[in-house]
Amino acid sequence: MEGILTGFAIIAVVIAAGYVSGRLRLGGDGAQLALNRIAFFVASPALLFTVVADADLAELFHAPLLVQGAAAVVAAGLFVVANAVRLRLSASEATVGAVSAGYVNANNIGLPVAVYVLDDPGAVVPLLLLQLLVFAPLTLLLLDAQTSGRLSVRLVLTQPVRNPIILGSVAGAVVSALGWSVPAPVLAPLEILGGAAIPMMLMAFGMSLHGSRPLRRGSSRAAAGVATAIKAVVMPAVAFALARYAFRLDDDEVLAAVVLAGLPTAQNVFNYASRFHRGEVLSRDTILVTTLLSPAVLFAAALLLG
Repeated sequence: MEGILTGFAIIAVVIAAGYVSGRLRLGGDGAQLALNRIAFFVASPALLFTVVADADLAELFHAPLLVQGAAAVVAAGLFVVANAVRLRLSASEATVGAVSAGYVNANNIGLPVAVYVLDDPGAVVPLLLLQLLVFAPLTLLLLDAQTSGRLSVRLVLTQPVRNPIILGSVAGAVVSALGWSVPAPVLAPLEILGGAAIPMMLMAFGMSLHGSRPLRRGSSRAAAGVATAIKAVVMPAVAFALARYAFRLDDDEVLAAVVLAGLPTAQNVFNYASRFHRGEVLSRDTILVTTLLSPAVLFAAALLLG
C-alpha cells in the first residue's frame, strides 16, 4: 500500500507547486503554455526514447497486456457510444474524452504501484509501451487530422517525422528491436531532459487549476462524469472479467490486470489536449477526479484480490 501513497504524494506535491506558481504568477501569463510546449516538443520525446530503447518489445504480445489493451479499447468505445447517444461533443473533444476514459497513468502512479503493490516493477512496462507506441500516436494522429480538417495517406505516413513524441517512441523502438546500445554521451543528456517531462506536465496541470472551477456547470461536466465513471469503475471491472474468464490468468496476473486498469487518467492526456486546444477542461477534470478516486479503487482491488 505504500506504493499507492507514494505515487499520489508525488503527483499531489508537484501539482500543488504548479498551482501555487500559477497563483503567484511566477512565470507570467504564458507559463502554462510554455511548460506544455517544452514538455511536448523537447522533454517527452527524450523520455519516451530512453524508456522504449531499454524495454523488451516482445512483452507487447503477452496475455496480460492483451487484457489491458482490450480493457482500454472497451473503455474508450463506451465513451464514444455515450457521446453519440447523449453528449454530442465534437469529434476532437470526443477523442479526448475517449482517451481520458482509457489511458492510464502508467508512469507516476503505475511504477510505484508495480514495485510496492505488485512486487514486480516490470509489470507496468508492457502497458507503458503499448500506450506510448500505439495509443499515444493514434490519439495524436486523430487530433491532428480532426483539427487540421484532413486525413490522408500522406498524413499517416509522415506523422512520425512531424510529431516529436511519436518520433522519440519510434526511435527508441528501433534501438530496442536491433539490440543497440546507446553511447553514454548521448543517453545521459536525454535522460536528464526526459526526467523533466513529467514534472513539467504536472506543474502545467496545476497551473491550469488556478482560476478555474473543476466540474463547473457546463457541457464538460457531464462528459467528465461519464469519462470518470468509465475509467474508475468500468475499466477495472472489464479487466477483471477478461483476465479471469477470457484469458484465464492466474490470481497474481488477475490482480495486476485490475490494479493497472484502476490507475487514474494520465496527465499526458491533458498535455495532448492542450497541444491541440481541444477538450482541455474535459481532460483536466477527468484527470483530477480519477486521481482523487483511484486510491480507493486501488486499495479495494488489493484487498479483494490480493
